[in-house]
Amino acid sequence: MVTRRNALAAGAFAAAALPVTAVMMRGSASAESTPTGGQTAPRTLSRRAGRVRAGARVSGTSFPVSHLGVRWAGDNPLRIRFRTTSGWASWQMVNGCDGGHDDAEVGGHAALISAPLATSYELDAGSADAVQIIELNTVDGPRDLRLAGARRGMPIGDRVVPVRYLSRAAWGADESLRFNPDGTPKFGADQFFPVQTVTVHHTAGQNDDPDPAGFVRGLYQFDLDRYGDLGYHLMIDEAGTVYEGRASGSDSQPMFGPAGADGRPLMISAAHVGGMNSGNLGIALLGDFTSRQPTAAARSALTKVLAGICAVQRLDPRAATTFVNPVSGAQLAVDTISGHRDWMATECPGNAFYPKLPALRKKVASLLR
Repeated sequence: MVTRRNALAAGAFAAAALPVTAVMMRGSASAESTPTGGQTAPRTLSRRAGRVRAGARVSGTSFPVSHLGVRWAGDNPLRIRFRTTSGWASWQMVNGCDGGHDDAEVGGHAALISAPLATSYELDAGSADAVQIIELNTVDGPRDLRLAGARRGMPIGDRVVPVRYLSRAAWGADESLRFNPDGTPKFGADQFFPVQTVTVHHTAGQNDDPDPAGFVRGLYQFDLDRYGDLGYHLMIDEAGTVYEGRASGSDSQPMFGPAGADGRPLMISAAHVGGMNSGNLGIALLGDFTSRQPTAAARSALTKVLAGICAVQRLDPRAATTFVNPVSGAQLAVDTISGHRDWMATECPGNAFYPKLPALRKKVASLLR
């Protein structure tokens, strides 16, 4: 439900801002490709380690671990350390982007941790309950996922935003994992809703990651068990490359499916804010911004993408609204461009980055004048 004040403001914004697009070009969804197609990516190796008690040491993994997916309950922090051929590394704190699903995941903690091809790891979760573990390797699997080319522009509706863009086919999504042997989706039919808000996240993963596409493939595998696909609609790495997240149908458009009654494209419902996903579009920056800022390239790409979404969806990036979940009826007053912590108790999108969101909204608005 949008208040009369915000509805009028949004209408005025749309009329004034849409004709001018400083960073967007009108054009087809088939943005020009860079010559990276034809390469291959390895399929992700995956093993569920099950529930591991707090304080346990796990040795003899089935394969060297490049990423470790962890889920735990309770309020205790989680620490982890890895062993490689060089010995045990230092302990590291685990931060997570919590509570993505609309039901059982609310209140839980989840994180995907980059590991240095570890063969052992040790957990320290205080008095927390057992930790659920999935071991992943995005490096050594069969290298038979043929990649599409990266693009020099990202299609958003009838516009192309000038960012380097990797579709699911370009970062190596194994689409077969989303379906049963008979071709039906494992987690039910897709649902599409009008866009009301956009929520900014961080993945709380490794900074300065040398293989962000590998992290995305690992996150895809981790999220499959929880959400049936990636929980985010888009992800942005430190170089400013934008990755298509949750699958949205057979067209070439990320995030969106068919047009709604008002002509705006409807968004695919994903899993990034517990209880508040239907109509809420989620974008995650790759990295942990608890104590450092995203790179200039990542911030620039985020700003351009948000401007594209706001233009196509006729959203005012400076406005606030009352989000209404069209499925459950749950409501919350938020900024149209919000941070994950505006919706629930979490540190996401990071203590360092979150205070920068007002300036981000202002910058997005400036690109639409």
